[in-house]
Amino acid sequence: MTDLDAILDHIPPLLLVVTRIGGLMIYGPIFGSSVIPVRVKAFLAFTIGVATYPLLSAKFPEWTTFHLSLWTLGPLMAMEVLVGLIIGYLASLPLLAMQTGGLIMGQQMGLGFAQLYNPAIDDEADIIGQMLFFMAVAAFLAIGGHEMMIVAVLKSFERIPPGGFALDLDFLHLLGGMLLSSLELALRVAAPVLAFVFLETIALGFLAKTVPQLNIMTLGFPSRIIAGVAIVVVGLVVIQDVAIEALAETMNAILHWVEGAPDG
Repeated sequence: MTDLDAILDHIPPLLLVVTRIGGLMIYGPIFGSSVIPVRVKAFLAFTIGVATYPLLSAKFPEWTTFHLSLWTLGPLMAMEVLVGLIIGYLASLPLLAMQTGGLIMGQQMGLGFAQLYNPAIDDEADIIGQMLFFMAVAAFLAIGGHEMMIVAVLKSFERIPPGGFALDLDFLHLLGGMLLSSLELALRVAAPVLAFVFLETIALGFLAKTVPQLNIMTLGFPSRIIAGVAIVVVGLVVIQDVAIEALAETMNAILHWVEGAPDG
């Protein structure tokens, strides 16, 4: 076997490694932002893939036995992109949960009409939701979530070999548990404001019955916004701690899943 043949044997598995990392660049937090140009994402995925492939190929020498044609390489690359997308999606759930909690608070406070464009998700977002989303992004960077995502993708080759992804009970349990955790996180973040709005509604109802001459609409909306913003500002430290805890648990769950032995 010539040196050229030896190099050509590494091209198919190298492409599969690059495409799996490329899936992370499509939907993962930070990397999947539309603010980052597509060419930069492609270059970053290729660079990380080329840099890490020698270590992976040394650990899995059987990869060099791949003899793939264009017809078989295409579906396998699509499957590898799907694996990266799944890891990026799971990592982004706490960030989306924080934004959802802010959206719930904004709607209850009467800020639903104040919508801003969020370039990180390429969509409009509520003011409170966008603030909490960027707070979650800062917490994600603070705990090294971007590095943990790349490590998770690279470790996923131990559980899911190239072209070997299949839905199993472990993944379905992980997905269901993380969706429930995200819903719980959104409600935990929004709970103080929801409790205040509930109590304020009851108080204004009693006030409207006892003082019919008072304009409840004029009094209710400003007081709800002012008190709601005050509650959010006072609870920012607690919200940050909750976000960091949720992000750390999410990334640890992803790493635990990719490090687990495959079923069967």
